Amino acid sequence: MKILVLNSGSSSIKCQYFVDQKSIASALIERIGESEGYGEVDDGVHRATHSGPIADHHQALTLLFSMLRDARIVTSIDELDGVGHRVVHGGDAFDQPTLITQEVIDSIHQFIPLAPLHNPNNLYGINAIKKLYPNLPQVAVFDTAFHQTMPPPAYLYPLPYVLYQEKNVRRYGFHGTSHAYVAKEAARMLDKPLTEVNLITLHLGNGASATAIRNGKSIDTSMGLTPLEGLMMGTRCGDIDPAIIPFLSENTDMDLEAIDSMLNKESGLKGICGTNDMREVIEQTEEGDAMSALALEMYTYRIKKYIGAYTVALGRVDAIVFTGGIGEHAVKIREMACEGLEASIGAKLDLDKNRQKSSTNRSIEAKESRIGLFVIRTDEELEIALQTEEVIRR
Repeated sequence: MKILVLNSGSSSIKCQYFVDQKSIASALIERIGESEGYGEVDDGVHRATHSGPIADHHQALTLLFSMLRDARIVTSIDELDGVGHRVVHGGDAFDQPTLITQEVIDSIHQFIPLAPLHNPNNLYGINAIKKLYPNLPQVAVFDTAFHQTMPPPAYLYPLPYVLYQEKNVRRYGFHGTSHAYVAKEAARMLDKPLTEVNLITLHLGNGASATAIRNGKSIDTSMGLTPLEGLMMGTRCGDIDPAIIPFLSENTDMDLEAIDSMLNKESGLKGICGTNDMREVIEQTEEGDAMSALALEMYTYRIKKYIGAYTVALGRVDAIVFTGGIGEHAVKIREMACEGLEASIGAKLDLDKNRQKSSTNRSIEAKESRIGLFVIRTDEELEIALQTEEVIRR
């Protein structure tokens, strides 16, 4: 099947084109709405670019499809079997990928208050394609869907229950497409059916989340109503005392909007040592910067706390999976996150395996480790393509 995977943002559209589950080309349209936009299509051999004004998402997609045709990646849009869209928030209405109808579009719109920075942008791409190619099947793949298997004790907050009933205040979780993909890869590495594996998956990038997976299904995850909760991240604070918010409101000149911006954009690694780039934090630590060293300690300490909590929640853990840009590439983070786990849960890192550079999925645990330690390259675009194919074939 020929599937186009789109990730539509406020001023950019990222795209990958799959033929029979193999990535053939990638494309990027950015600076939408600015005076000088930019487009790029790359098939791994040739790269074509475009510069010029791109007024809106409708024009951006028209340009995208034109560049794909000009590069002879596709001869006609009619040859596509479907388009898979990453949609950040599906609330509790969607627990699986869904063929997009007007009713689905209305539901995505309904959840905008839960993801005001993401869902409107996702809808831009969906509506633009609907207008350009109304007969082309579109599928929504939700970041939140994988976590809809969480039981009530895990997804409910200890707040007045009416807030859940009337305002949908609950834990939803994110990075679901990534957690789902690496769970399947981990099951293959363990040579077990997905329905028989218990995992702790750690998606570590600028955004970061941990998920407890029992028998292939998410039973708990660190992100909550929004992607702010949970692990310490690049610019997001993760778990904090909620009373900090009214304290700051009453004792500083910050209003709620300023506090929200600080928690999301100026906290985490950046808040402690001035940068959210993990490579820079590690480099500064090695150069003796005390605040960068503190940021690493805080970052990995919180990872270990979640590993401990999820080990208890699962009862048995077959493997801990590191994925995402940091999880896949930051040797020091994996080393620090695994320090002390042998005594507590029986997971022992092989330092030499951990330091080996490789782009392939691999195990990094020592022979005597009772729990697998895996590094798995996530591929959210491929997972979206796979799920899109599954929906179209129904």
